Order: sequence, then C-alpha cells, then structure tokens
Amino acid sequence: MTPAIALRELVKTYATKDGSLQALDGVTFDVGEREFVAIVGRSGCGKSTILKIVGGLLPKTSGSLQVNGVEVAAPLRDVGMVFQAPTLLRWRTVLDNVLLPAEFLGMDMAEARRRASELLELVGLRGFEGRYPRELSGGMQQRVAISRALIHDPQLLLLDEPFGALDALTREEMNLELLRIWSEKRKTSMLITHSIAEAVFLADRVIVMTPRPGRVAEIVPVDLPRPRAATVRLTPQFATLVRRIGERIGIQYE
Repeated sequence: MTPAIALRELVKTYATKDGSLQALDGVTFDVGEREFVAIVGRSGCGKSTILKIVGGLLPKTSGSLQVNGVEVAAPLRDVGMVFQAPTLLRWRTVLDNVLLPAEFLGMDMAEARRRASELLELVGLRGFEGRYPRELSGGMQQRVAISRALIHDPQLLLLDEPFGALDALTREEMNLELLRIWSEKRKTSMLITHSIAEAVFLADRVIVMTPRPGRVAEIVPVDLPRPRAATVRLTPQFATLVRRIGERIGIQYE
C-alpha cells in the first residue's frame, strides 16, 4: 500500500550570508493513511522544516517527498495547517476566519458555512460564530485555527507546535480536544512538538530527530491502546515511552 507521506533521503540546505546551513540530512520515513505521527527533537533539528516541505511551502534541496504517491513540488491544496500562533484575522469574526480557506479555494459557500458550523460545534465553539479573536482565550483561538484547517476536508493535517504558546493546563485540555477531533475525523496527521509527553499521548509513532543537521535517530511505536484518556499519562507504559524518547534525545534522568 502506498503511504500517505513518504520521505526518502530528504536534504534541506539553507543559503546564509556566510555560506550555507544544512538543516536536514537524509531524512527517511513514511506516514500511513490515517496515522498520527509526531516529530520530536532539540531546537534547530529541522522539525518545522520537514513540516513545511511536506506542505509544499518550502522546496527540498534533494531527495524525494511524495504525498499519496505524487512528488510534491508546490503548495498542496489537500492539506490543513495549524501553527503555534493562531494567525486569525482580527477584523473577521470566528465564522469568517474559519471560512477563509473556502473563499480562497472557490468552494460552494453555502456548503462551506454548513461545514463551518459543524466544525465549530465539534470544537465546542457553537454560539461563538459572531465573536472576534480579541474576545477569545488562546485555547479558543486555536480551536478556531483547527476548524479553519479542516474546513476544506483535507487529507493531511499538519500541526507545528500548535499548543506551544498556551499555559500548561490549557495545553493539556487542547491535547484532549485534538485527540477527540482526530478520533472522529481520522485525518493523516503530523505533529511537531517539543513536548515528549504530548507526542506520546497523541501519536501512533514518534519520530526522534538528531541535532542539526537533522536525521532520524529512532522511530518509536506508541503501543498505548486507543481510545486514550488523560489517565493514560499515569501508567507505567506511558512513563517508559517518555523516558525512552527523552534518553534518545539526550535528556539525563539520573
């Protein structure tokens, strides 16, 4: 079966004023259809670079990147992206922010409005359609961003540190929210995060990156049963996975 995402010997080098900087060096892995994969590693290891290349926002230097068997050479239409900052337009309402991709893609707006209403209900924002971003908490704004990413029913969901700017309690709540949304929609998903616990809680597999230039150090299967509840974080299996990944990154626990 053709994987949803296939990276083969992916290399990315940035031009700098002093010459060049190699961000990625021979990155190879697959993401299966409807799989949730998380990528972790130290700052500067190329995690976000991988995500941008997969989304077609950044060209690779060499190697191969295929989505559903087709080489990626331009921004993908069939992808939803969520970043650390919600990037909502402050002069547009919640509903109009969610509808923004539908307008750009020329979707039927009546159908898009129906879908937007369903998504806002899914993320717990029914009744907030007419509010503006300034009237929402950080967690609520990210719920809007997730709804916006799903409005055109993309095959891929790419998340770049989506909860990194939130406080610890809100972040845990959003982890549960994202897990619930993924369980219902089952989009092929790739998450970039600095939180090992977040990666283990959400993902089917965790890809551990080396320091720059980024390579795949290890791919760790997360053999925790689904559906998952918050209490899975208290299990010995969860703690063992977090420790294994942390030690692979270089965290000293003793």
